[in-house]
Amino acid sequence: MPKYLTIYHQLAQRIQEGTLPADMKLPSETELMHEFEASRGTVRKAIDALQEKGFVRKHQGKGVFVLSQEAIEFQFNGIVSFSEAHRRMGRHAVETDVLSCEVLSASPELASLLHVAQGTDVTRIERIRQIDGERVIRDINHFVTALVPGLTADIAKGSIYHYIEETLGRQISYAKRKIEARPATPEDQERLDLHDMTHVIVVTNDTYFYEGQHFERTESRHRLDKFQFTDIARR
Repeated sequence: MPKYLTIYHQLAQRIQEGTLPADMKLPSETELMHEFEASRGTVRKAIDALQEKGFVRKHQGKGVFVLSQEAIEFQFNGIVSFSEAHRRMGRHAVETDVLSCEVLSASPELASLLHVAQGTDVTRIERIRQIDGERVIRDINHFVTALVPGLTADIAKGSIYHYIEETLGRQISYAKRKIEARPATPEDQERLDLHDMTHVIVVTNDTYFYEGQHFERTESRHRLDKFQFTDIARR
């Protein structure tokens, strides 16, 4: 694993455990360089990753400060798995139910979306996310099987991104993301607790490895009253 990711994971764990509480100033770059025996560039890359995942914010001339992890929030300025967001939810009870995990042959439409040949093996996973006892997210994942081999229902119940980074040793680089409101499908009505809601918020992610390989397309269908989606705009 790259050194900056080791630093990122250790600092993220301290934030999640409360060792570094909300509003606390992060140690300086020099202090982190000494602690982790790393270069300034490596430390800065780790801090950038923390900011992208919503753990910290930089304040010009003041330093880097820890953000509260209480809100149910998905940030568009970073690639955050549900399991990572789950760890920030604090008081909320969260469960994942894996409805299916199977290898399929890519249809012409799916092959075009994933930039692979028709008939390529694709691992399809469908999961339901429960928060505080209510089924509020339906995730439909498609992974190019050759790029993400060995996926199982047990892995899908935890963090697939953790499996990719820690077990497969691959570096996830960037995602193209789209958000839109769509009418709820019969499957949404059956598998989510939508009550009288007729629409869901759909977030589509196309995610790529550092080498540029398109390994995943995911459609997350959210109950529209449960979440806020945030971004950071820079000029």
